[in-house]
Amino acid sequence: MAGEGLVEVWQAEWCPHSAVVRERLTELGVDFIARQVDAYPDERGRLCEATDIASIPVVVFPDGTTVGGPDEEILAAIDQRYADRPGTEEHMARAVEHGRKAVGRSASASARE
Repeated sequence: MAGEGLVEVWQAEWCPHSAVVRERLTELGVDFIARQVDAYPDERGRLCEATDIASIPVVVFPDGTTVGGPDEEILAAIDQRYADRPGTEEHMARAVEHGRKAVGRSASASARE
């Protein structure tokens, strides 16, 4: 199957929470598949069948673990599984240069304090 072994992100481009999750995975250099969903939760049958969750974002890790809910919980799950890589800080700095909020490990830790 195409994408086997990759992180799946069930998301929508318009969703700011989905954007935060995509950005963190990109900062860490984690390849992922973006699975698009319908705009309204009651129309997300495919998402519900795959994950038993109707809200976005939802991340399915290669081991089958599924995490949905607030993006802080998803970011914590990502940070538990993946280490920063060389260049992570540069990706975060570029995001800030482009008017985005920093998402990285240090930014998510300070947001939880």
